[in-house]
Amino acid sequence: MRALTLTEEGQVDWRDAPEPVLGGPKEAIVRPLTVALCDLDAPIISGATPVPRPVAIGHEGIAEVVEVGEAVGSVSAGDRVVVPFQISCGECERCRAGLTGDCGSVRPGSMYGFGAFGGDWGGLLSDLVRVPYADAMLVPLPAGIDPVAAASVSDNLPDGRRTVAGPLEEMPGADVLIVGGGGPSIGLYAVDFARALGAGSVTYVDTDPGRLAVAAELGAKTIEGPPAERYERRLITVDASGSHDGLHAALRSTERGGTCTSIGIYFEATTPVPLLEMYTTGVRFVTGRPAARGAIPKILEMVAAGQVRPELVTSSVAGWEEAPEAVLEPHRKLVIERISDNDKEGEGQ
Repeated sequence: MRALTLTEEGQVDWRDAPEPVLGGPKEAIVRPLTVALCDLDAPIISGATPVPRPVAIGHEGIAEVVEVGEAVGSVSAGDRVVVPFQISCGECERCRAGLTGDCGSVRPGSMYGFGAFGGDWGGLLSDLVRVPYADAMLVPLPAGIDPVAAASVSDNLPDGRRTVAGPLEEMPGADVLIVGGGGPSIGLYAVDFARALGAGSVTYVDTDPGRLAVAAELGAKTIEGPPAERYERRLITVDASGSHDGLHAALRSTERGGTCTSIGIYFEATTPVPLLEMYTTGVRFVTGRPAARGAIPKILEMVAAGQVRPELVTSSVAGWEEAPEAVLEPHRKLVIERISDNDKEGEGQ
């Protein structure tokens, strides 16, 4: 079996890997069909993160079930499924509370595509992948949804949704500000969800003309240029910038009593924040990884209904054999596709 593996900074190749086998009655083996590059994959590949190598790449994707254990009842061989990037049992106290990103049955931080940092679960850019808790993790892909468009339902789409879904439920019709750039796709997914979930207005800030054009197509007002010190205050703000200036701009632009969510990962030991201003305005600040599994069915419903359009964010699609070269190219959202003619014939079933 082959797995696309990062061995050195900027060096990605197909490498031999042990073929996965069922380790128990609750498990499944799946064959990835489409795999999207997460916004964090490019920094991992370039060496800009502390994730140790080697890393089997890929943690967002749609797969076909190949084999299931005798206790699996929700999916069968041949089914197309979303594979959440985090490993979760669905039965422990934390999973039942919705904290599927920190399942109590596995090591904290267990996930695909992060090498030893994520528990050595392998990556989705592999011929086959083992899913330890098939009934809890795998979500059937509804008929009619394009596996290429839906590939990021494993991670980046839930990450974009959670920045605005909860706050808009608490503050219906609130205006939203998104400072983008560092999360090339997540900031745009946040735009799409904010519009779909009834935001009064959505404003998107970025320096990249391509992302600004997509944000405008998704319904946002756009501001081109690096983050300003602050913008007109909104009740809901999102830091998808990956920069201190962008983080500070989002925080300083949050209305009194509002919520600012940061999807950025700041790898330094300390990150400066304007705490005095946050204190005086009573800003609620949210950070951390999304608990993806619980949001996936809701997102699939919205995609199927045409309420959100992830395909507009996808910038390039490459074939499976092109993956080693494709993942090294700059992209907004890259999807690697392994779908045969027979697979395509079955998409409408």
